[in-house]
Amino acid sequence: VLRCLGIPTRVITNFNSAHDTNINLSIDKYVDISGKNLHLSEDSVWNFHVWNESWFTRRDLGSFYDGWQVLDATPQEKSKGIYQCGPASTRAIKEGDVNLDYDSPFVFAAVNADCVTWIRYSKKRKERIYSNTRKIGKFISTKAVGTNSRVDVTANYKYPEVKKISFKISYSQYKNSLMDGRKILVTAV
Repeated sequence: VLRCLGIPTRVITNFNSAHDTNINLSIDKYVDISGKNLHLSEDSVWNFHVWNESWFTRRDLGSFYDGWQVLDATPQEKSKGIYQCGPASTRAIKEGDVNLDYDSPFVFAAVNADCVTWIRYSKKRKERIYSNTRKIGKFISTKAVGTNSRVDVTANYKYPEVKKISFKISYSQYKNSLMDGRKILVTAV
């Protein structure tokens, strides 16, 4: 319909798409002390999810947010009391501006949520035991104009994942740094 109105529109596919039901920007899994799944969260990760993007000027948000906007015709959660999603600026999603209107936190979580596993010891006590910051939002794609090729648009939604590096220091170096009140800082670019 939007294309018929002359508005540039394309289909987007997000692989490993998070479904964050409580909008806490993480996909939470709870286990008991024996490792049994407790089913306390309705969060999930879908193999893929598809939505549309349309090119809009955003006078309501400011020109910084002009450009591709996410519109989901098949939202699974209510927004402001009805099933709707968008238009959420892809620029806002990439910048982590999740306090904007039109479902920015939901779309941000779909492409960038952390998957977190918790041990639940009691109703009042839980402990994070695992976190995966790279699982969600893979190969975000659209179809190329004029061909059947895939165009990767992941960079429109998120910055590249930072690669972790491992390093070793001796225990004496670590102990001395604590005694001197200094901190060990390692930065990888």
